[in-house]
Amino acid sequence: MTDGRTLIGLDFGSDSVRAVLVREDGVLLAESVRGYPRWAEGKYCDASAHRFRQHPKDYLESMDDVVREVLRSGNPASVSGIAADTTGSTVCAVDREGTPLALLPAFSENPDAMFLLWKDHSAMEEAELIDAAAGRGEMDYRKYEGSVYSCEWFWSKILHVLRSDPRVADAAWSFTEHCDWIVGELAGNVRPETMRRSRCAAGHKAMWHPDWGGLPPEAFLRGIDPRLAGFRSRLYEKTQTADVPVGKISPKWAAKWGLSPDVTIGGSGFDCHFGAVGSAIRPGELVKVIGTSTCDILAVPDPGRCIEGICGQVDGSVIPGLTGIEAGQSAFGDVYAWFVRMLDYAGKTSLRQLEDDAARLSPAGRGVFAIDWFNGRRTPYANARLSGALLGLDLGTSAPEIYRALTESTVFGAKRIIDHLTSNGIDVHKVTAIGGISRKSPFLMQLCADVFGLPVQVSAADQACALGGAMFAAVAAGVHPDIRTAMEAMNAGTEYVCTPDPETARLYRTKYRRYLDWCSAVEKETLRHA
Repeated sequence: MTDGRTLIGLDFGSDSVRAVLVREDGVLLAESVRGYPRWAEGKYCDASAHRFRQHPKDYLESMDDVVREVLRSGNPASVSGIAADTTGSTVCAVDREGTPLALLPAFSENPDAMFLLWKDHSAMEEAELIDAAAGRGEMDYRKYEGSVYSCEWFWSKILHVLRSDPRVADAAWSFTEHCDWIVGELAGNVRPETMRRSRCAAGHKAMWHPDWGGLPPEAFLRGIDPRLAGFRSRLYEKTQTADVPVGKISPKWAAKWGLSPDVTIGGSGFDCHFGAVGSAIRPGELVKVIGTSTCDILAVPDPGRCIEGICGQVDGSVIPGLTGIEAGQSAFGDVYAWFVRMLDYAGKTSLRQLEDDAARLSPAGRGVFAIDWFNGRRTPYANARLSGALLGLDLGTSAPEIYRALTESTVFGAKRIIDHLTSNGIDVHKVTAIGGISRKSPFLMQLCADVFGLPVQVSAADQACALGGAMFAAVAAGVHPDIRTAMEAMNAGTEYVCTPDPETARLYRTKYRRYLDWCSAVEKETLRHA
């Protein structure tokens, strides 16, 4: 095929937005990445207070840049559809028109009027209030979200903003997820009452489920805190899967990019779920999106029961007709970045050299252990108050030894998630890794294979999440009849596969048991002093 219809997939990550322009047969025509300028300057964030906020202008300006860039490599007239994913739960207060408050002059520099990034943990107290209310009620509205409500999620963040900033609370007519707002913006419909809402975001983070008619009832929300009163009616009842269009491109964005007014805007979802589609996920295959954090995704037949300790099980959140299961770690690459920043105090450190030196060390080690909860624990059983630890240090401990212990701890944490899923009857017989770390670090991928005792295949797609967006755009626009057909036609294949080394895997089984012992001891000590 020398020409044909093209699709644009957008992936809004933690640090940047990525765009791909893909032909309907999967040929990648162009890709582009832009960092968020205000975020790069560290604006509106305070890591010591667990506050990570992003200005909506970062999203709009960076999106405009990447779309213009990819269109230089293709014919704008051939574009049939656009779909987008974002991080989540990434929440923002909006006015009656659906405009994020930070886009209004009165709130342009107010962090509480901006998007609260997924890893913002400032709502720990609010999550505990929600947990307590759900635990004492006749119906546990958390049961399809793992029976523990996280400070990273929708209602926790809403309540935190309402409790901490009266000015924003008074101006907030409603709240939006980033993924819903960005496709609504592209389609020219962000009004809270009419904008389309993602099944993925609602089911995994907002306690939405058909069993109780959508979002939790007004009486339950008001019982958590009276400040939540009235918001349910200004949110949504219905949701849609990402293969369903939200509309046609708005005249504003069509004119900006020189696109046809007939371009379809596809549905939205979270980056990890779109990444699983971009890697052509199959039942029994766990897709690990590995970056600053990790997100683990499966698409399986209905398990027939609620699984505790995960980040939700939602019909159609990944593949329509299958149950999407989400788990993950709140910090993965962020742990390595923290250690490099520590070393940089004495001068610039080469992460590549550090990894190379660590890779040369024996897996047996000298007894240095780490606990990977540097940003709390997400799965199993979310607990944002847990913290990381380094154990077994002595005066001879080197930086590469500590780095290796940190990498092992993050992979042990990933292994614990797989064990939790399999102990709950979920088949995991293969792991596919996507994301920047998987492409850049064969050392870490081999470590995963040895610790998991499973083959780990690395997707050949540089931008698997954005590719998933292009696939959903293709279905929404009618280019492909369904998402399975789109995955078959457009996937990028596998770059390489790591298989477990039997002797190394044996060593790591022993070390993993010690890791679990240390986790138990650290958690007990943390709870004792809570």
